[in-house]
Amino acid sequence: MTIKIAISGASGRMGKALIEAVSANDQTALTAAIERPESTLIGADAGELAGIGKLGVALSGDVEAVIEQFDVLIDFSAPAATLKNAALCAEHGKGLVVGTTGFSDPEKAELEGRGKATPLCIAANYSTGVNLCLKLLDTAARVMGNDVDVEIYEAHHRHKVDAPSGTALRMGEVVADALGRDLNKTAVYGREGQTGARDRDTIGFATVRGGDVVGDHTVMFMADGERVEITHKASSRQSFARGAVRAALWLAAQRPGLYDMQDVLDLH
Repeated sequence: MTIKIAISGASGRMGKALIEAVSANDQTALTAAIERPESTLIGADAGELAGIGKLGVALSGDVEAVIEQFDVLIDFSAPAATLKNAALCAEHGKGLVVGTTGFSDPEKAELEGRGKATPLCIAANYSTGVNLCLKLLDTAARVMGNDVDVEIYEAHHRHKVDAPSGTALRMGEVVADALGRDLNKTAVYGREGQTGARDRDTIGFATVRGGDVVGDHTVMFMADGERVEITHKASSRQSFARGAVRAALWLAAQRPGLYDMQDVLDLH
């Protein structure tokens, strides 16, 4: 059985990687590609846009117009567009894989609520390696406990618009949960001037933007006399794209509900 996939945000960097990943998988077929209605690329062939040759799938500016053409929508676009697409998917019973980041707390709650009506997978990062790191972070935090200082470093390309990255924030959430802390109260997103001695309960974030860095993340557990670092470095967006396609295939067989990549990989 071939799963029919649609991609929202098709002309972006991740969108092009997703087009390639869907086309390369013998269990999936790209049947729709969506961009902003005002995009000058509307009507262009998705395959030619991604540099892999004609696929016979023209970019559309309206998800509702192609809603019957796919089983699962993979959305790496922007919060407002993703929320609109989630409402349509829930109304029509279409699976939705969300890789969009930068949601406010109310937007996140609205999005997660769509899982009551349709299978919905939300993850800050769809890389298999990153999700393995999340499992390792939970273990490390529980073993090392409150005897360490935790700092999170992330670096991305100059075009990334949100900071810290969704992946870094998810890493912080995993560590905070394992330590029984509320990340909203303990996160420190920048230091400058006379900050005083470090509060051990805090979890620090450092953000770097520049060049064409696909994505680097390191979580440091620092004690007196030793430290443990868990690092993931992405050299290609294909790692994220292949993971998102894997999630779409898994999601197509699920009942309505809210899932994440840990569910897909059976890591819970």
